[in-house]
Amino acid sequence: MTSTSIIIDLAKKTIETERDAIANLSGLLDEDFANAVNCIIASKGRVVISGIGKSAIIATKIVATLNSTGTPAIFMHAADAIHGDLGTVQDNDVVICISKSGSTPEIKMLIPLIKRGKNKLIAMTGNTNSFLAKQADFLLNTFVEKEACPNGLAPTTSTTAQLVMGDALAIVLLELKGFSSADFAKYHPGGALGKKLYLRVADITKNNQIPKVQLDTEVKQVIVEISKKMLGVTAVLDNDKVVGIVTDGDIRRMLNKHDNIKGLTAADIMSSNPKTIENDTLAIKALELMQQKGISQLLATENGKYIGIIHLHNLINEGIL
Repeated sequence: MTSTSIIIDLAKKTIETERDAIANLSGLLDEDFANAVNCIIASKGRVVISGIGKSAIIATKIVATLNSTGTPAIFMHAADAIHGDLGTVQDNDVVICISKSGSTPEIKMLIPLIKRGKNKLIAMTGNTNSFLAKQADFLLNTFVEKEACPNGLAPTTSTTAQLVMGDALAIVLLELKGFSSADFAKYHPGGALGKKLYLRVADITKNNQIPKVQLDTEVKQVIVEISKKMLGVTAVLDNDKVVGIVTDGDIRRMLNKHDNIKGLTAADIMSSNPKTIENDTLAIKALELMQQKGISQLLATENGKYIGIIHLHNLINEGIL
């Protein structure tokens, strides 16, 4: 069995090799990168990204990143393109071809077909003297000194460089287009990420019961209200105005302090000036406020009127925490 130290050393060597290649990548950015960005922004079509082998896999990831950040993109496999899928490319599209060598047979067959149209061609390659690099309108240089693979064969460092260059392209486009978190939410409606961007307090409080008592409500009824509404808390009102809150903790402290609770009211045990949040606020903001104040619930209000409770458990159940 191979020792732990040898395994860890091999892994570290791989990570360090790729780290150094990425650090070098920023020095390869030039006017072509800026021109490629401006070309994509000016285009009225999509970004069609093509590649073969491991580069094709990287291309699909870049397509996904572009689509999710406001730049319409589509993947076209280089081998399939020369066997009927070239129709994927429309007149206003910008084409990005990804290839480490820039001279694979499929790429050499594909490039002249793309050049027949009016589409701009962006090359992403580490070989600046390749057929792809010389035929392209713009070059994104992803040169790496060596692969992490000790045989120099398995695409490792080179595909990492392609991935990072794709991320750089997507984020620059995002920034220049003013793509906001609200825009992001439209493309990510599902999962915890989407919920952080669109779920509001109102979406949660509408499904909760609304515990409430008056200032003069006897403690026994306060306990009944808290138990009945199953949120571990109740708001205390003076008519319609929120003036306090009673939590499970307040009940426990009362029982420790008083042997006889007869005659006690909500006013005697409540905490005044409870923390509130507007019902149309993002739920993630409610979580931040709870964490900041060290509490597990907030009273939700709408134009100053008590609407209900949002509890930490609600946010956990929604997957936000």
